[in-house]
Amino acid sequence: MKKIFFASSASSLCLIGCLFTSGAGAADLLSAYHDAITYDAQFAAARAALDAGREKLPQGRSGLLPTIGVSANTAWNDDSRTSRATGIEANTKYNSNGWTASLSQPLFRWQNWVAYTQSELAVAQAEAQFGVARQDLIVRVTQAYFDVLLAQDALATAQAQKAAIAEQLEAAKRTFEVGTTTITDTNEAQSRYDLIIAQELAAQSDLAVKQETLRIVIGKESSSLKNLKPGVALLSPQPNDINQWVAMAETGNPGVLASQAAFEIATREIEKQRAGHYPTLDLVASRNKNAQGSSSIPGFGGAESDNSSIGLQLSIPIYAGGLVVSKDREAVALKEKAAADLENTRRQAALGARQAYLGVTSGLAQVQAFEAALISSQSSLDSNKLGYDVGVRINIDVLNAQSQLYATQQSLSKARLDTLFALLRLKAAAGSLKEEDIQAINALLN
Repeated sequence: MKKIFFASSASSLCLIGCLFTSGAGAADLLSAYHDAITYDAQFAAARAALDAGREKLPQGRSGLLPTIGVSANTAWNDDSRTSRATGIEANTKYNSNGWTASLSQPLFRWQNWVAYTQSELAVAQAEAQFGVARQDLIVRVTQAYFDVLLAQDALATAQAQKAAIAEQLEAAKRTFEVGTTTITDTNEAQSRYDLIIAQELAAQSDLAVKQETLRIVIGKESSSLKNLKPGVALLSPQPNDINQWVAMAETGNPGVLASQAAFEIATREIEKQRAGHYPTLDLVASRNKNAQGSSSIPGFGGAESDNSSIGLQLSIPIYAGGLVVSKDREAVALKEKAAADLENTRRQAALGARQAYLGVTSGLAQVQAFEAALISSQSSLDSNKLGYDVGVRINIDVLNAQSQLYATQQSLSKARLDTLFALLRLKAAAGSLKEEDIQAINALLN
């Protein structure tokens, strides 16, 4: 048997692949994945969330940089005055205008520095969350692709079984007509034929649903997909130790990394809120200029003022109605929540790794058992056909043997794909699932 290996990092998957072959020009798993990258709405949302998350860094840095502002004003004044002594009324009309430029540079604002470190962690959290989405896309595309393959296999099996039963039905009718068998054989074959027709219709409906599910992910029709090469056999993942996979999941799973970043952010939030008790020191500078136009008042020809200043501004908080203390208690509680969330994420990642690993080992055993069962089923069918020809077996024996053979073939196909998919889920749980793994599986396609 020809063996085909593929690896991705130290924890590589070693596989040998096959099922049934597909026609030339069919789509493959890698092209489906590339289509999903550009079409899938869920992944597009994750990509936009990553772009938004990366903006946390310049936002946090802004609290350490100076703020500069400029303001200007102009006004038209119409002033009317009347003297009480003489009763003379004076009316003045003039324009006043000015501008001000100000600069403030934080020298000591501890909460701003903590916010900057939080922004770095927020970016790391966004990257980890996008890693979750990227691995999820690989899993969803592969699942949808394999579901179509299984549905195609089920339909092909039903059609092949229908043809075999139809042949057996015709044989039963011929032998009944010549009087060598009873009508029972014909009725049994007819019953099996009617049943397989119903199963074929159900398989056609299921295939249409699975194809539509894949189309929603990749944005294209999937009437023809490449299947695994014939003669596939699957090898155990490396390392072949469940505890090592669990350890990798607890530290490398992107969900764990995102929760770890959230915990670090919550930890720094306590320090940030307690900084509300600290004084702040800023460098402040300003320059302003004001002008007032001439008026109708005798001897008043207008005025201008120009002022510049630079200095330090110290602010010492004393009491804010208990707000700072309350914010501190809130931050402590949120840190405890983040710690619990982190622990839960680690446990779920470990559980996912264990389930996937056991799925692989169980799948390998099932594949081996179904391969042996397939040989036995074929031998049973051949023996029953021979016995039917010589008259020691009845028609129902042949029909049962045919049904068992086709069911075993379909179960073997499903076991192989399920095991291969479990290998991908195992790498996803460990946080090492990448496009290279899709490429490796794609190399096994016909």
